[in-house]
Amino acid sequence: MKPTSWVGWLLVVAMGGCATRAAAQEPGTALLHPLFQDHAVLQRDRPIPVWGQATPGDSVSVAFAGRTVSTHAAGDGRWHATLPPAAAGGPYEMSVRSGHASQIVRDVQIGDVWLCSGQSNMELPVWRALDAGSEIASATEPGIRLFTVPKAAAVSPQSDFSASVAWRPASPDTVRDFSAACFYFARALRRTVDVPMGLIQAAWGGSRIEAWTSSDALRMQGGLGPALDVLALYARDPAAANERWGQQWQHWWTTRADAVAADAPWQPGNDSRGWQRAPATLGAWERWGVPALAGYNGMVWYRTQVTLSADQAAKRAQLELGPIDETDMTWVNGVAVGSQYGAGERRTYALPAGLLKAGANTVVINVLDTYGEGGLAGPASAHAIGLDDGTRIELDARWQYRVAPGAQAPPLAPWHAATGLSTLYNGMIAPLGAYGLRGMLWYQGESNTGDAPAYLARLRSLRDDWRGRFGAHTPLLLVQLAGYGQPPVAPVESGWAQVREAQRLAAAEDPRTGLAVTIDIGDAYDIHPPNKQELGRRLARAARHVVYGERSLAPAGPTAHTASATRAGVRIRFNGITGTLVTTGANGPIGFELCDADAHHCRYADAVLDGHDVVLRSPLADAGGRVRYCWADGPVCTLRDSNGAHAGPFELSITPAEVP
Repeated sequence: MKPTSWVGWLLVVAMGGCATRAAAQEPGTALLHPLFQDHAVLQRDRPIPVWGQATPGDSVSVAFAGRTVSTHAAGDGRWHATLPPAAAGGPYEMSVRSGHASQIVRDVQIGDVWLCSGQSNMELPVWRALDAGSEIASATEPGIRLFTVPKAAAVSPQSDFSASVAWRPASPDTVRDFSAACFYFARALRRTVDVPMGLIQAAWGGSRIEAWTSSDALRMQGGLGPALDVLALYARDPAAANERWGQQWQHWWTTRADAVAADAPWQPGNDSRGWQRAPATLGAWERWGVPALAGYNGMVWYRTQVTLSADQAAKRAQLELGPIDETDMTWVNGVAVGSQYGAGERRTYALPAGLLKAGANTVVINVLDTYGEGGLAGPASAHAIGLDDGTRIELDARWQYRVAPGAQAPPLAPWHAATGLSTLYNGMIAPLGAYGLRGMLWYQGESNTGDAPAYLARLRSLRDDWRGRFGAHTPLLLVQLAGYGQPPVAPVESGWAQVREAQRLAAAEDPRTGLAVTIDIGDAYDIHPPNKQELGRRLARAARHVVYGERSLAPAGPTAHTASATRAGVRIRFNGITGTLVTTGANGPIGFELCDADAHHCRYADAVLDGHDVVLRSPLADAGGRVRYCWADGPVCTLRDSNGAHAGPFELSITPAEVP
């Protein structure tokens, strides 16, 4: 995208370098939306929506698979038509005519189309997955077509993609950079569902679920209204939105649990807490030689000054900052001017007229880093005030810093690309329109483990939101978070376990939602477990049950159904067992906990197998408590069925046993 104005360019930079809208198509150059092109897959057995751009008011005819439909372009040139349902097959041609313009797309297949979305584990490409070399070399699958949505964040819904797109048959040349989870799912599914498969990848590493949900759906959840109001303002007036968001951020800082009265580091001359001189070269704070920062992940404040003449201060200006890892909140002369998420990315923030002054101007940056090395990169020449006449005044005064340990959960600006509100929905889901889908795959949650109690409501909202776009009965297949981290030596609280429980509950409450359990194929040292082939097989199994109606096939493996207090202990009943319950590596299952009603006190419980049940023995085995299984970031889980399918993590209330 080429921004049409200086302010437009700053909006793109503030979004993390991602285009906020694609250039409009000129009538006559391409009548069809870019989703409809050579090698596309259209959803079988249901009406096929088609749309595009033409000369306003002109008639448009679409011919496909022996049928022709007609419509007219609206006043803005946009047109929509609906083709009748068609059975699986192809290849076909689709031809569109409007006035003197025409377009033909070839090798179109009719089959099943899947949207594959989420964060980095969905984005992880085939070349980074298990046995990549041989898998890529043998990946000639012309019946599987790949479509990658360009990464783009936006503050309002977009109708077009931010870059050129293409449907590509799976081959050694095309599959290398495609989602491994999505590709291996389709490959496994085609062994029993032999129709063309269209795969749409829309994923962004590190993204939160809120970024993938529309603003209307987020507003219905409650509690996000002020941030969504700022986001709406940002679309009209970025400078005003930055200032308002700064006020909300400052309120968080002054009202947090460990706040100190009158401590406002963003204010010029505020020295209520000691500032120290930063190294001249800046860079990652872990490399400064300061023991307290050697392995520090958290928040650090920076500040410096720049001296301007009266003439310079009167000009239109922007603040240019070097790479920051990973989230900043930035003020100039006590006024918030920008915030961006993005490890190692430069920042450019427009400065409101009248903000700069003759003499000393103070720049303050709050940097939050949660993983790896963090900080503000040097050299001094990387940071400057840029004037509209081309002059660049470097921030060459010595930087100061102060550490803010414990303050690691500030609110994130709603326009951040991967961590904002509706930003990825607007830039990557909205451009898909109402394209026909057979189902949706969702592999996300790692970035929401810090506020896991809210995840179930967020997941329900996303499910309903996307069904509102793609069809009320569109199936959803969830990937439950894999194990990550070392197993605990005693029961612990775990945001990862809470997200897994939210995923389990979302699948249990809705017959059109399936769950792929992956607790056993995680990696204690790698948040991106490489065995995406097995993940694909499990997703295909869930699809066969949930989407294709193979009710005799359990969708995931043993599933805890009830937990009841008996004289022998707590009896947990399982469904979905193929064969019998078995354990690995021990005489009985391990990883079970018995807790009080609020789960404030838990202890491990001895367990034995009894048919399709597990019985726990413990002094806490009373009705009114709770039972947990595999409740940790990276637990050890040994319960499965004789077919090899593992029981997933869960938490259940203990009820009194029914009296015969």
